[in-house]
Amino acid sequence: MNDLEAAAGLIREAKDIAISCHQGPDGDALGSALGFGLAARSAGKEVTVSFSEPFVVPDNLRFLPLDLLVEPDKFPSEPDLMVVFDTGDQSRLGSLVSNSKAAANLVVIDHHVTNEGFGDVNVIDADAGASALIAHRLLDLLGWPLTKEIATCLHVGLVTDTGRFQYSNTTPELLASAAAMIEAGAEPAVVGQKIYESVPFGYLSVVAAVTGRAVLEPEHDFIWSVMVEEDLAGAGIEASAVPGMIDYIRIAREAETACLVKDLGGPVEVSMRSRNYVDVGAIATRAGGGGHARAAGFTYAGSAEEAIALVRDALADG
Repeated sequence: MNDLEAAAGLIREAKDIAISCHQGPDGDALGSALGFGLAARSAGKEVTVSFSEPFVVPDNLRFLPLDLLVEPDKFPSEPDLMVVFDTGDQSRLGSLVSNSKAAANLVVIDHHVTNEGFGDVNVIDADAGASALIAHRLLDLLGWPLTKEIATCLHVGLVTDTGRFQYSNTTPELLASAAAMIEAGAEPAVVGQKIYESVPFGYLSVVAAVTGRAVLEPEHDFIWSVMVEEDLAGAGIEASAVPGMIDYIRIAREAETACLVKDLGGPVEVSMRSRNYVDVGAIATRAGGGGHARAAGFTYAGSAEEAIALVRDALADG
């Protein structure tokens, strides 16, 4: 029995399923969790979905069906079965780490190369372009049909983690999965507009501030910038309304490696991207984070300048 079959067996037998994903969820994490949760509910399961504080759904994902979502303090403390999506390390569950450790059975479904497996059953495929693709495989194995709502959630995961199907993780299988979602009712035009073309006006001033302070270090083919609290306050918007900011840094052709540091009052959050040869996942792992070879991140207890220096030193070391 392979890991996917073992996961399907536990899910098939379960009456109640508690579903989570990493804190600060992106489209793949939340889309996979919600899409699978909706399918499980349609199959007659009692389903709860949540993620750790800060319990804020990103602005561009609020169009998804959220009725299964509960605050983390309402998540089962000792689930019979907990299924975790798109979480490369158990610590990324935040306040729900204790729930995952108390679960009678824990299933981890993920595609981060840095994930060593922290579940009783681990379905981890670093070659999968999105956790949503693995979720689709699992639904097929379970024989659970796609509805328009399920397909929309999973389609969001496929679209966001492949950069609108332009990253190297876009495979024939993933495109076939996207086609199945569209066939089931997902609307690419609606998803694209909600995810990428619907921001508050203040977003533009944050882009201007962040790109305006970008720094190029040609000796390392490195571009970086910092987002600070004043950027958001001046624009009158919350952090949840500014997803994808690193994409404005990484598009410069001089950038083999791009880095955005969010310095918003707590530990700084560092996002990294690379084009061809720098393994930012390895850099993030050494800093206590994780991710993929071309997209990764970590949190850092020091200053933004120290976080940038950490990345710079790693690039200098090769």
